[in-house]
Amino acid sequence: MNNSNLIKTVRWMRNHKKLILFVIIMILIAILASCITGGDGSGASMAVGILISGVDGGKHVVDGPLTTDMSREGSPDLLLNEIDQQIVKIRPMSTPIDQISRYAGSKHSGSMVVDYYSVDTKPTKTYLSTEIEESTPSAGDDTPIAVINTSDNEIFDPTDTILVQGIPGAGSDGTTMSKQDLMLYVLNRDNSGVTVMAVNGFTINGVPNCFPNITAGTSLIRMGRAASELDVQSPQFESLPKKSRNLCQIFKMQVEQSTLQRLANKEVGWTMSDQEEAAVYDMRLGMEKSFLFGSARQMWNPVKKETIFFTGGIWNQAGKEYALEGSVELDTAKMVELMREAFTGNAGSKRKILIGGSGLISSISKLDYSRIITAGQHVSKWGIDFTELRSKFGCLYVLLSEVFDEVGMEDNGIIIDPEYIQKYTHIPFSTEQLNLKKSGVRNVDALVMTEASCLVLRYPMAHMRIITR
Repeated sequence: MNNSNLIKTVRWMRNHKKLILFVIIMILIAILASCITGGDGSGASMAVGILISGVDGGKHVVDGPLTTDMSREGSPDLLLNEIDQQIVKIRPMSTPIDQISRYAGSKHSGSMVVDYYSVDTKPTKTYLSTEIEESTPSAGDDTPIAVINTSDNEIFDPTDTILVQGIPGAGSDGTTMSKQDLMLYVLNRDNSGVTVMAVNGFTINGVPNCFPNITAGTSLIRMGRAASELDVQSPQFESLPKKSRNLCQIFKMQVEQSTLQRLANKEVGWTMSDQEEAAVYDMRLGMEKSFLFGSARQMWNPVKKETIFFTGGIWNQAGKEYALEGSVELDTAKMVELMREAFTGNAGSKRKILIGGSGLISSISKLDYSRIITAGQHVSKWGIDFTELRSKFGCLYVLLSEVFDEVGMEDNGIIIDPEYIQKYTHIPFSTEQLNLKKSGVRNVDALVMTEASCLVLRYPMAHMRIITR
């Protein structure tokens, strides 16, 4: 190439620098793609690797390294989330309430004071306060109307229907007694009481739908509303949530080891990590007791000159209570009634958790199980091994909690609905290294663990205390 052509080439390259740079970049991309696909376009993943199945259902990586994405695909439970994993793995069976709340996830609270709302269902059952006398009409009289009073008149509205339990209604002919209970229809409700008519009442002296005698104390069940053809409206239904409050408690635990202790030869491998595990267990055990039986209070500390927050336990938050007679042995019939009370009248889930002391668990273990109540297999949930107890009402996951024994309540227990237990966290569980050497306090390695949290039962009527008297 002569000088003139060389000069022209240089000038052209100067004038087309962007084009040349683009071509170089495209060549590099093509080379990189060729390396990834193996050069033959076969698409075999050389750098990423692929998953293949093993002979017994396992997964293996070939043609590449193991990555986190491949771990999640081949073994979803292998990689743990960062939050709370250290504390979750330490002796979960001893602290079931704390364990379940951590697996369920917590909501962040921007304050140490937690206000929350819960709503329940409108009552459906009440009792007759005063007796209703049998109707005595004369021929040609209008259909009888009665004003009744109950222990809770407010649950009834016009067009409601009421089932009178245990009081037979009339058959289709109006004179014979039916196997169906008497049903009432609500015309009005005011300060004087609830005005009703009998839907399937008796015919007396040619007057239909007369009232039979109904004694005081009879159960009345609110049923569905019955509108007429021209009705376009219905009595209003409003439900307001109830505001409740709990306080986050600051839980702390500090571990220290002197420098000489760390350097000294030891007969067994007892390290700072072992001390941390023991401290975490003790911390969780204390939190478990506070989460169960704590009292929500604020108290002024005159020594530290600041306010201390104490969290409230779920034992007193539970909306229902069931009493067992300590002198009477627990049998299948009583267990059926206990499960009936736990699973009905609260619209909760059909799988709940029974946690109790050694006395209560011992009584449950001595039951002669039948086709009514059966003891199922062991169930593992939330990192805890439960014994499943089944009935027609629902399933209970039963577990011993020695915390009840420690507080002198070995014959008591609590049934909780895991769908309606919520943890609020102001300060998530965390660890912090304290440099006490530089600050001139002590020649030690120090670690402090902190969490500020509380538990609440969002739907109190779905949870029940079991008390042995």
